[in-house]
Amino acid sequence: MKTYFKTTALACLPLLLLAALPLIAPSLRPLTTMAMAITFCALGLLLLLRAGQVSFGHALYFACGAYATAFGARHVSADALAVIAMAVLSSAALGAVLGLILSRYRDIFYAMLNLAFSMVGFTLVLKLYGLTGGSDGLPVRIQSLAGVPLEVEVFGWALFYTALVMLAVALLVVTRYLNSPPGQALAALKTNETRLEYLGISGRQVLYVGHVFSAALAGLGGAIAAMGTGHVTPEMAYWSRSAEFVFIAVLGGIGNVLGALLGAVSFEAVRSTASAYAANAWQLIMGVVLVAIVLFAPTGLFGLGLRLFGRKEARQ
Repeated sequence: MKTYFKTTALACLPLLLLAALPLIAPSLRPLTTMAMAITFCALGLLLLLRAGQVSFGHALYFACGAYATAFGARHVSADALAVIAMAVLSSAALGAVLGLILSRYRDIFYAMLNLAFSMVGFTLVLKLYGLTGGSDGLPVRIQSLAGVPLEVEVFGWALFYTALVMLAVALLVVTRYLNSPPGQALAALKTNETRLEYLGISGRQVLYVGHVFSAALAGLGGAIAAMGTGHVTPEMAYWSRSAEFVFIAVLGGIGNVLGALLGAVSFEAVRSTASAYAANAWQLIMGVVLVAIVLFAPTGLFGLGLRLFGRKEARQ
């Protein structure tokens, strides 16, 4: 019981620090809001990495959630919770359709097919100017949250803490899912899919469910990002955005769901700082950071923190 409460406290600490950060430095609220949006995508990739698969096309579901938010705010409802639900359902539906094909493939074929679908989606969003605004994108104007009209500045704070609550729920749900039989089947899919089939469990179905869940999380991240920036563009579906999500998943560490949050916050902080002081070399700096993580902390920042914490306890 003592270990359980200690683990729960350690898990809640990053969320509490994240909640307090904008109160201490209000200028960091947009950055932390975007970091939480990216965290949802990294959580989705974490599910696939648990199955030994990597997607270079998850920006498609991220953009799907963002454009669903823009369309919903313009044509259906201007309430934040309503358009978030629309974004999640749209991305999950898209993931369900594409997953019928993608779940048949593994490894490099799965990764490249995701990339191909993502680039098809990017091209459609870019070319369908009358519907999507083309390269100009679409504005996102949200007027209320849970039926309560809010001013722009107040809505920014409300969105931040709404996203934080959703992130806490997502972390809990993903943790429970990974510890459940379907989540354990994802891990078995990575180690020995043939043995999984002998047990009467369809590897294709296991990956399909994980893929749809992952797409829904990416769509949720797209909705938060769209409302946080107030604008959506086709670049949200470009392959480089998908590469960023993979970068964040590796940076934070795939051994724990909190690694996704740590990776996203670290990525946004390093990118913002590097862009401010080395605008023409921030990609180089991010590349050096990734190489250092792979060489010296292959379990990511979360694994590195656990290792240092363990050494400290051992010394004590």
